[in-house]
Amino acid sequence: MNFHDEQETDTTTRIEAGTGSRDLEAVAEIARARAEIRREVEKRIVGQHRVVDHLLVALFARGHCLFVGVPGLAKTMLIQTLSDVLNLSFRRIQFTPDLMPSDITGTDVLEEDHATGKRFFRFLRGPVFANIVLADEINRTPPKTQAALLQSMQEYHVTAAGNTYELPLPFLVFATQNPIEQEGTYPLPEAQLDRFMFQVDVDYPSAEEEANIVKAQTSPVRPTLHKVLSPQRILELQELVLRVPAADHVVRYAVNLARASRPQEPGAPQFVRDYISWGAGPRASQFLILAGKARAILDGRFAVSIEDVRELARPTLVHRVIPNFHAEAERITAAQLVGRLVESIQP
Repeated sequence: MNFHDEQETDTTTRIEAGTGSRDLEAVAEIARARAEIRREVEKRIVGQHRVVDHLLVALFARGHCLFVGVPGLAKTMLIQTLSDVLNLSFRRIQFTPDLMPSDITGTDVLEEDHATGKRFFRFLRGPVFANIVLADEINRTPPKTQAALLQSMQEYHVTAAGNTYELPLPFLVFATQNPIEQEGTYPLPEAQLDRFMFQVDVDYPSAEEEANIVKAQTSPVRPTLHKVLSPQRILELQELVLRVPAADHVVRYAVNLARASRPQEPGAPQFVRDYISWGAGPRASQFLILAGKARAILDGRFAVSIEDVRELARPTLVHRVIPNFHAEAERITAAQLVGRLVESIQP
């Protein structure tokens, strides 16, 4: 190695060391930001700490979320509060049976130039053009309209009348679904479900939390929220998540979890063969690692662990595992099957 090669190697080492140092500083920043975000959210939202944690993991991992819970559990308020704290634009779309795809993406309108008399089409942007889009009761609209979100969720742009329009970044879709009333609903197609990183089950609050909710919501006092991060900084921290290292054994564990959920897979547990008709696809193992990386840096760590993957396996896999008629006959749910899967697949 000559002098110039040694000089180039030394320069590269210094650059990598500088980048690593900045990344570690950013990890400390995001851990502090997490605590601040939770404090601001708790000014409006009582309890639901697990839901908030999953929401933050999805945010920094660029993952969309499906929230399942009965009405009145503050799902909409939680998402709007998060957008306020992070200074992100927010739009809510109420999904109904008569909603059309153009009501989501936007449409071309005919306008006339009064000076010249010429007519032209102008694209009127729909509510999907926001940083955070709340698809409220997404299963109340037909699959044709549900599919209007597929391109935006995967590619971050919208195509209308042959033209492509970029969506504002960061871009996240948070959808809600009522698990009780099924009349007049349309089950989400598997392709749509697979676009969601997490399915988050929102439970009832405890008795003490519910008493605090009643006090807060029946009081004239409305707390003031402080902004924690800017949209540009969130984009930079999302890039940081991609740089978090994942050891080979962690990646292999995530892949093994996803593959073990498929009844056709050699070596799948017997209960998977007995009770599951279709398992998780390759996107599940990708999401397990991405979500694990986001969870790690939110905890102030710059490496994803097996525990991160195990902790996030249920919300990542539960909507990707389809129980068969034997499971339905024995009232075995997808959540129970995922729980057994996590216990049976060892690192």
